[in-house]
Amino acid sequence: MPTVLITGASAGLGAEMARQFAALGYDLALCARRTDRLDELAASLSSVRVSVKALDVNDHDAVFRVFEEFRAEFGTLDKVVVNAGLGKGQPLGTGRFDANLATAQTNFIGALAQTEAAARIFREQNSGHLVMISSVSALRGMPGNITTYAATKAAVAHLAEGFRADVMGTPIKVTVLYPGYIVSEMSATSKTTPLVASTERGVRAMVAAIEKEKSSARVPAWPWVPIGFALEHLPLPIARKLMG
Repeated sequence: MPTVLITGASAGLGAEMARQFAALGYDLALCARRTDRLDELAASLSSVRVSVKALDVNDHDAVFRVFEEFRAEFGTLDKVVVNAGLGKGQPLGTGRFDANLATAQTNFIGALAQTEAAARIFREQNSGHLVMISSVSALRGMPGNITTYAATKAAVAHLAEGFRADVMGTPIKVTVLYPGYIVSEMSATSKTTPLVASTERGVRAMVAAIEKEKSSARVPAWPWVPIGFALEHLPLPIARKLMG
């Protein structure tokens, strides 16, 4: 069976990806800080092989160690989903550098460590599929509480695309996903609307794009393909209204 490693798998999008990949027959390498929730998730996925490990992606040595332990356990890693991250932040210049620094360290430096660990394994295997979870907010500089968050998501998208350029023409694949508003523990709402997808629907679109090995995808496609286009191309005063 193919194996997928998912970071930040204890809740939200990561946990739902685990469920949906399990339904597709994948073996699962799941890691997060909260192992109690990982154990509960693993117990509910008894139809496939599941291994869980504690991992704080800000412990960079641990990232490399845990990824290698998973590879040793499963023999190979077919997909690695760089999903762990923070959604907190504050407007620039309001005295909350601490919150913005924590977001930047986790979402970019932590993602860099994960990407390095996965890329090393994929180069040694001469196969693998790196999946980077970015955000629609990465398409344009964002105001308010998500300025730093959006900047980190733009950075990780470029990181993944740079790796794609390195391995182009090899069996190694890279996908960058740009999710729109999807209900999760990180989101500010638990209600679905025309702009906010349920966790199950949103992740279904993410998993479908991963399975198709798309280079990039804005998910769910409706309404985030047209909204993403507008965010990228409208003048800032107009685009700002779309940003909320």
